[in-house]
Amino acid sequence: MKSLEHKFEQMMFASRWLLGPIYVGLIAAVALLVYHFFTELIHLFVHITTLTESEVVIGVLTLVDLSLIANLLLIITFSGYESFVSKMDLYEHEDKPDWMGKVGFAGLKLKVIGSIVAISAIELLKVFINIESYTDSQLMWKVIIHLTFVASGVLFALMDRLSLNG
Repeated sequence: MKSLEHKFEQMMFASRWLLGPIYVGLIAAVALLVYHFFTELIHLFVHITTLTESEVVIGVLTLVDLSLIANLLLIITFSGYESFVSKMDLYEHEDKPDWMGKVGFAGLKLKVIGSIVAISAIELLKVFINIESYTDSQLMWKVIIHLTFVASGVLFALMDRLSLNG
């Protein structure tokens, strides 16, 4: 019976590799964002003489937004892989980010919600720059959604702090 239990546990442990293709998919999503980033950047350069100041600012904010989303995907990919699949053997690599190998699940949650709040803030800023294109109802909902993200981030941080002190 112990042998059957051991084989079952080995199979369960090996199942963590099912997450591998998901992380590869997230890396592919970063490649899509890179493509979209350069498409937007080229659009800005090509049309710079005909764009208004607010259109340039919105374009630049879009670039910042894409960068933050790509960073978020890489944080999730690296942290998730190291937390749930396997440790990366990069300890001696000179370019290894300081946070790699140190961000646990609680830290990952806070980084994710912090990134989502930053992305939401940029989206809201883009709305305010182009405010005449939105109805009062649309503006209200965008602000409510952003404040919900902010409140969620504060609650996550508070819960994390309480769990450390408890």
